[in-house]
Amino acid sequence: MQTPPAGIDYGLQKGSGNNYETVQIQRSVSRDLSFEFAVEIKGDRQTDSLPLLRGPFVQGKPGERFFYIDIGTYAGQQSLSGWRLKVPLSGITWDMIDTLNSNPATILETQVPGTGENGAPNCATVKPFAGWEIKERSN
Repeated sequence: MQTPPAGIDYGLQKGSGNNYETVQIQRSVSRDLSFEFAVEIKGDRQTDSLPLLRGPFVQGKPGERFFYIDIGTYAGQQSLSGWRLKVPLSGITWDMIDTLNSNPATILETQVPGTGENGAPNCATVKPFAGWEIKERSN
């Protein structure tokens, strides 16, 4: 997440509906934040054009998968408004999965803007979404 507004808590949502917890909570200090998690890869590359992503951080129906970044009260911060940022998991291909599996030093990464046009935390669905890239894992 690129330079979100300072003084606000952000975290990765694990679970869905009323049965979730916010993990990896970080308070923004006007620099980039990062969240890391694993997903399960399902599906059959012979019949499924894209892999089916599953796991405790994955939300939505097949073909429309995403994850949430909880913000403010949704991340457990008191006396603040709450928002969620919906980050698409679209565009992840079988070729990307093959590259990740063949090189454990790589990860999938995306960059999303942390601040909306009004100066508040970016929330709702990320638009436009830049997509996912394979990157070397940083230590």
